[in-house]
Amino acid sequence: MSEYGIKENIKAVEEIITAECEKCGRDRSEVTLIAVSKTKPVEMLQEAYDYGCRDFGENKVQELMDKYEVMPKDIRWHMIGHLQRNKVKYIVDKVYMIHSVDSFRLAEEISKEAVKKNVTVKILIEVNVANEASKFGTTCEEVRQLVRDIAKLPNISVQGLMTIAPFVDDEEKNRCYFQKLKKISVDIMDENSDNIVMETLSMGMTGDYRVAVSEGATCVRVGTGIFGVR
Repeated sequence: MSEYGIKENIKAVEEIITAECEKCGRDRSEVTLIAVSKTKPVEMLQEAYDYGCRDFGENKVQELMDKYEVMPKDIRWHMIGHLQRNKVKYIVDKVYMIHSVDSFRLAEEISKEAVKKNVTVKILIEVNVANEASKFGTTCEEVRQLVRDIAKLPNISVQGLMTIAPFVDDEEKNRCYFQKLKKISVDIMDENSDNIVMETLSMGMTGDYRVAVSEGATCVRVGTGIFGVR
């Protein structure tokens, strides 16, 4: 029996994702479960890893780097928190994907450091779909142009979009935001631009990932639902 109940939690989350995929005719393999491990000790990450988790999400560069050094090397690290330009150089060659690119200047910095380290960085453009003042992200109106501009930069691969929906008491309230992000993603894909694939929709967290999966999420970011309350 796990000290933290992590394995049981992962199993429960997996069952909900699987059931939702079946309900809307999606293949379970289309959805990646990212264990959001910010502020959690490596012992807890190791337990999730031992149970099969290979995708972990971190909010802070320093914490990601510290864990990167000691955790198994086949982990795919996802930078999901706000990224400052002066910290980019530390993680471009360590992360599997950066979910939180919300400006051309940040993308420029990622591109510059990626060229230096001779890597291509997968990124998602963060969209503040609900227009919350407290959240980062570009607007629904500006995202298409931003994607086009960023796609021209060297050593960057635009993989899709990400949003952090409002914190709500009823997950159904966020359905409209997930639908909107999906529609934007489809519209951008229809433009058939170079270096833009729109294969990834990172949306849905502990409180609303079920609804996100039903609306097309390909990545759900679950922290509390796996590791317990911070």
